Amino acid sequence: MRSLSLLLIAGTLAGCDQRPASQDALAQLPNGAEAVSLLGDTLFRPEFAPAALERMQGDLGRAESDAAAKPDDADALIWVGRRQGYLGHYRDAINTFSDGVRRFPSDPRMFRHRGHRYISVRRFDDAIADLEAAARLMAGRPDDVEPDGQPNARNIPIGSLQSNVWYHLALAHYLKGDWNNAALAARSGVGVSSNPDRLVSQTHWLYMALRRAVDSSSALTALAPIRDDFDIIENESYYRLVRMYRSGASGAAVDSLLIAPGAGSASDASYAYGLANWLLYNGDTTRAIQAFERILSGGQWASFGYIAAEADLARLR
Repeated sequence: MRSLSLLLIAGTLAGCDQRPASQDALAQLPNGAEAVSLLGDTLFRPEFAPAALERMQGDLGRAESDAAAKPDDADALIWVGRRQGYLGHYRDAINTFSDGVRRFPSDPRMFRHRGHRYISVRRFDDAIADLEAAARLMAGRPDDVEPDGQPNARNIPIGSLQSNVWYHLALAHYLKGDWNNAALAARSGVGVSSNPDRLVSQTHWLYMALRRAVDSSSALTALAPIRDDFDIIENESYYRLVRMYRSGASGAAVDSLLIAPGAGSASDASYAYGLANWLLYNGDTTRAIQAFERILSGGQWASFGYIAAEADLARLR
């Protein structure tokens, strides 16, 4: 696939990157803190309802026991890192996947998952290096469905290794404001999307990257594969957005984001970011800033819509 080849040639690839993760500047954070935002705020782990916390801690404990019993099983180690991430222990997850990189250096999944969690803690350069390494390692291999640790309502996994690598690589470039490389990675993601959920999520970031790169014509063309009869399992917010991009945001949708009381209107950070970004690239910077601030008031600091709003505010300020 041409876009894959271009990205692997154009990017600064990390190869099999067996070096230790870069010095963690967050080591002195208070207990329970996981990251510092791009605006300088300390970010703490999410709080869970007691029943949910007990269930997720039990899942992690079982994953740890399984990994201890199977020290040569990459899958077992991956589940430890994934379960840590679900609990908001992102730095622990990064350490787990770093152990995986050292022990299984040819397994692209270790780089893919560590890259994801580098995004969570705002280490975008490290994320890009890892995800490019994953892209190099998976090139020429058959794609693999990634099992869900938090299954959807139909218990049908929608993600695959390749689609997740390209999705997160596009996102990492986007968060750095590198619109062209974000679009390049997203195009590769579109190319390996095997179901409507993956297609709409990849197309969402492709469209936004192209709009921010001031390539409206290509952005409109990118929406052509999106149909109104898709059966969406998970990514309803992205589906609403890519259809909205064809006709424009309604005044009611924008008003609900800007003036509804409390933080509830920002509860769906992905959809809210799509609206806020629509305001920005259509020249309404004042209301876009208000919308980004509303998203941050919702507190979902690990969600991609929140991180994107945070990155835009950091640039605008």
